[in-house]
Amino acid sequence: MKNKIKNYIEESFPDYMDKILLADGFEEAFMGIVESFGAEPKACYNYDTCIDILMKQEMEYEEALEYLEFNVTQAYVGEHTPAFISPLELN
Repeated sequence: MKNKIKNYIEESFPDYMDKILLADGFEEAFMGIVESFGAEPKACYNYDTCIDILMKQEMEYEEALEYLEFNVTQAYVGEHTPAFISPLELN
């Protein structure tokens, strides 16, 4: 999965392949690359899937939520810091 993500970035965003940062261990939650005016492209992950990944590692929901918020989503590592989205369920 990690190689597939890296290949996608290399093919679609070659100028940023060495800049876009990935969240290790959350490959299953990778949704793509997000772009917006005035901001550098960055990896985007499904927040809910990240919680599920942590819970598969024997964490309770509250523990997974706290870990994700404190150690992952709030960890700024520069302008290419990954983004996390909570998608709207339309069904």
